[in-house]
Formats: sequence, C-alpha cells, structure tokens
Amino acid sequence: MGEEYPIIRIEPDWVGQPEEMGSKQKFWYRHPGAHEPAWLFKIPRPGTGEHWAEKLAEQVAAALEIPHARVELAEFNGAAGSTTESFTVGGHSLLHGNQVLEAHDTRYDPARRYGQSRHTLARILQALETVCPSPEAADRAKARIAEYLVLDALIGNTDRHHENWGLLQRQDRAPPHMTVAPSYDHASSFGRELRDDRRERYLEEGQVAWYVARGRGAVYWTEEEPHGPSPLELVRRAARSYPDLFLPALDRLRGIDDAMVARLIARVPAAWMTVVARKFAQELASYVLRELRSLER
Repeated sequence: MGEEYPIIRIEPDWVGQPEEMGSKQKFWYRHPGAHEPAWLFKIPRPGTGEHWAEKLAEQVAAALEIPHARVELAEFNGAAGSTTESFTVGGHSLLHGNQVLEAHDTRYDPARRYGQSRHTLARILQALETVCPSPEAADRAKARIAEYLVLDALIGNTDRHHENWGLLQRQDRAPPHMTVAPSYDHASSFGRELRDDRRERYLEEGQVAWYVARGRGAVYWTEEEPHGPSPLELVRRAARSYPDLFLPALDRLRGIDDAMVARLIARVPAAWMTVVARKFAQELASYVLRELRSLER
C-alpha cells in the first residue's frame, strides 16, 4: 500500500467568498502569501463519500492521463471535505456547457440543470463545432469530451450535467483561444451515496452490474428518452456511433488495471472511507473496466 493521501488543514483566516453554483456547502480560500491559484473547499452532503470520491476520481484521471482539476482531501473546523484548485488562471475564463449549448441552440434552457433532455451527446458535439474557432480546435474538443465520458463510465460519475463541463477561453487573443476545461466535479462517483448496508447487499448478491446499469447520467442520448442512459451505456452507444472519437478515448484504459485501482483506493485514510465502501468502489471499477475493454475489440 502506498502512502496515505495528505489532508490539507484550512485555517479560518484563509477563507474568501462562498461559491454560488451547486448544492453543497463550499467556499473559496487562498493560503496567505502563496503564489498559486485559489482553492474551492466543499463539504460532502451528510452520509455520503463525496469527498473521497472526488479524490479517487482525480487519481483515476491522472492514471489515464486525462486533464483534470487538482483535488486534495481537506478539513476545516473539524469538517472533512475535498478541495479543488482553480483552473481559471492566466487570463482564462470558464464558459460552462450550458452557455456553449445556448449559443448553438436557441431552444436550449441554460437554467434547467436536471431533466435537461436537450443535453444530448450529439448536440454537445455539434455545439463544439459551432463555437470552436477552427475545425481543428473542434476536433480536439470533441476528442477531449469523449475521454471525459469514458472517465465518467469507469468511475460511475452520474453528474456530468451542463455546468460540469466547459471551455476555457481567452478573449485577448486573435482569434480567441479556446480549449476544453480540465474535467472537474466528480463527487457523484464510486457509489458515494450508498449506505454500507446497501453496498454490502449489492456485493453479496452480485448486484454491482445492476447498480451500474440503473445509473442515470446527465448526458442524454436522444431528446425523447425520459432520462439519460448510465455513463457506461452512453459510452457503449457512443463507441458504435462515434468510433473515431471514442475508440482512441477507450485506448487510454491501457494506463490502468484492477491492481492500480486497488492501490489508489488503499491510499484513502482509514477514517475517511469504510472497508465496505472500498470493496464496492473496487468492484464497480473492475466491472466497468472489463465492459469498456470489450468495446475496444
């Protein structure tokens, strides 16, 4: 087992402004005198493992060499949480996915985060072709989104709604510089919402695959469906419909295996994640990894 992940202790005098977007208690802070970006501390909702899920997702993204926001475990006034480094630096601003889609689709409601059936994969890809400054930039952006969706499938992230992806832009360049923002906000992963008794039952009854299949993703396949498919099912469909994008993304799975996932999970401090939660996270990733690898053939 490797060394445990460090825990950042946040001092009260570091705290800045509360964050408006989202549903969790959170705030920005900056270490006095530090020449680094601000960080966003988030407290998980009661009874969830959103903090360790954020850290594990970051580590899996790193193993796959997928751009991602930096995340650390953290504590503030005795409350455990996670902290994420800002990536809007160097003159960049973040254009959220709902803003991208609104610019492409006049019927798109940017305020409707959940149950937003116009948030389809096809429309996302079309919007990137519209807003990116060149066909080459659009191709790079679409390939990056495919990688993020493969990551979502592997970790069981069901919350890739239209504010949980976006583009970084700089308007002080001609033409404007625009790239896909690093992947961020992965708290809805690894069954983080389950109680241990439910995890135990799923493990004992061999229902991890069922749990994965019943997940409801925030990216829709068609506008007519009542909900988005699970992250795994979305990639299954996308690999058939967009092989030029998704087969290279699936190839990134060569950078990870069950043993590596186990090592990443083992590094979460003992007091932060139960034994059953570790077993469930491992089984979930192991099952999905097998399923995703079958799509490469």
